[in-house]
Amino acid sequence: MSMLTTISTWIIPCMILLVLVIATLKKLPTYEIFVEGGKEGVKMAFSLLPFLLGMIVSIAILRSSGAMEAFISFISPVLTKLGVPSEIVPLAAIRPISGTAALGMTTELIKTYGPDSFIGRLASTMQGSTDTTLYIITVYFGAVGIRRMGDALKVGLIADFIGIIASIVIVTIVFAS
Repeated sequence: MSMLTTISTWIIPCMILLVLVIATLKKLPTYEIFVEGGKEGVKMAFSLLPFLLGMIVSIAILRSSGAMEAFISFISPVLTKLGVPSEIVPLAAIRPISGTAALGMTTELIKTYGPDSFIGRLASTMQGSTDTTLYIITVYFGAVGIRRMGDALKVGLIADFIGIIASIVIVTIVFAS
C-alpha cells in the first residue's frame, strides 16, 4: 500500500518534469508555450460560459417548476406495474443533463434508502451506466463551434435510455429477492 501511495503522489510531478525536460532538449520556449496555452484555456472557458449558464438555468427551472413531480405522478402507476421505484425517475431524468446534480440525487437516495437497498443499488448502477450527454454535447460541441448536433444528441440520449433500462433489468435480476 505504501508503494502505491508513493507512486500516486509522484506521478503527476514526474510527468510535468518529463514534459519540461523533453521541451528543453528540443529547445522549445517552454514558458512561452505554457503561457500561450493558459491564454487559450481562458478564452475557451469564456466561450463555454453561455452554454454552461444556459444549461444550469434550465436545470434550475426544471427542478423548481414542479414539472418533475408532475411527470413522476403521471407515470407512477405504470412504473409500479413494472416494478420500478418512482424514486429513481428524477435521477434518470437529471443524469443526462448534469453529473453533479445526479451524484447529489444518488447520494440522497443512498442516504435515505441505504446502499444495500434495491433503490440504492439501482441508483448506483444507473449512475455508472449512463452519462451526462447534454453536458458533454454542450461543452465539447460548444468548444469547437459545432452548432448542428442533432444526431449526436439522439444517439447519446438513446444510449442513456438503454443504460437506464439495462440498469433496471440487471439490478432486478441480480438483487431482487
